[in-house]
Amino acid sequence: MTVYHFVGIKGSGMSALAQILHDIGYEVQGSDVEKYFFTQKPLDDAGIKILPFNRENIKPGLTVIAGNAFPDTHEEIQKAFKLGVPVIRYHKFLGDFANKFTSIAVTGAHGKTSTTGLLAHVMHAIKPTSYLIGDGTGVGVKDAEYFVFEACEYRRHFLSYFPDYAIMTNIDFDHPDYYANINDVFSAFQEIALQVKKGIIAYGDDEQLQKIQAKVPVLFYGFEEGNDFQARNIVIDETGTKFDVFVRNTFYATFGIPTFGEHNVLNALGVIALCQYEGIDKEAVQEHLKTFHGVKRRFTEKKIGTQIVVDDYAHHPTEIKATIDSARKKYPNREIVAVFQPHTFSRTQAFLNEFAESLSLADRVFLCDIFGSARENHGKLTIEDLQAKIEGSQIIKENDMSPLLPIENSVILFMGAGDIQKYQQSYEDLLRNHVN
Repeated sequence: MTVYHFVGIKGSGMSALAQILHDIGYEVQGSDVEKYFFTQKPLDDAGIKILPFNRENIKPGLTVIAGNAFPDTHEEIQKAFKLGVPVIRYHKFLGDFANKFTSIAVTGAHGKTSTTGLLAHVMHAIKPTSYLIGDGTGVGVKDAEYFVFEACEYRRHFLSYFPDYAIMTNIDFDHPDYYANINDVFSAFQEIALQVKKGIIAYGDDEQLQKIQAKVPVLFYGFEEGNDFQARNIVIDETGTKFDVFVRNTFYATFGIPTFGEHNVLNALGVIALCQYEGIDKEAVQEHLKTFHGVKRRFTEKKIGTQIVVDDYAHHPTEIKATIDSARKKYPNREIVAVFQPHTFSRTQAFLNEFAESLSLADRVFLCDIFGSARENHGKLTIEDLQAKIEGSQIIKENDMSPLLPIENSVILFMGAGDIQKYQQSYEDLLRNHVN
């Protein structure tokens, strides 16, 4: 039996895929850097072997699945080529794997991880469903009928997928290190739309998605009139959000979710639309939507003393606005404090004014140094360039989080896609010592 070896197994998609293959009975191992990432916990829990990178890890009889962050010049990939061991890129393997099921790809510039998590939670409870979420969560079910997975647009990797269905949450300009402009992004989404085999569920209030052409039915969801699936009569209380769903202007049902913010209503609406189109029992959907408490690093909360501390992956201006909106809706009587670490120099440069505008929606703003990436670890601008555009903002360092200490009865949002958790941990340690 084939042994799958993952080069870069701690990557969020790679970790999730390794878990799926392990769950359905394959022998799985992998290699990576020795630094700890939260994505390795489920691998450790499953007993999946993680080795330090070393060309000697590669032996005849393996099939290598290579993470997209690692070039063909990587020592393990080079050794595999030399031995004639098969090497398959992550997105290519995932595309072939998805073809074995009724597959549902969730894609979009924002919201795809949360929407994938919500759809997986609902579908898995109702039908035999395997799923892969971009927060490093993967579950494989033997004899699964459905496969729900996150499809990332970066470098057009999602063009390796030919799903039965696609949920498209939005189209927005991001990844400026790869895409030239919004039209370039649209062209990628248009291309995958033509590869979908049964139906597309698209956010209809998005002017880009309104232009999508497909060979299959496109059903639109949103708040505005004219959508096939429309959310109306939104009511917020301390338990979450309730709303009515109308299908082509006819009342369908009332649904409740334990989360806050318009983006979470939209995520749920996309899931409801997919399930209705696929003929899944609406009472079951109602029941399971109520029990979803989110994915990793998406408004993940804890209470310390008088403070609510939130960890969130928001790293684009649109996502920052959504996270602040969630905090305001859930905690209307608390001060909202943003602690933000920009992710990549190219993104910070491209969206400098938009970052300033979205962060200014918070009551106070603290900024961390820009986090580079494996692809670009330096740039011409600095965090001071962003600070200059946000009145009253302060720069904060991991080794001195004391400027946050006088703030009480607040919601502190730690936002970013880099290592913002280091700043949060430093603050939490300081806060606990202060509380005690």
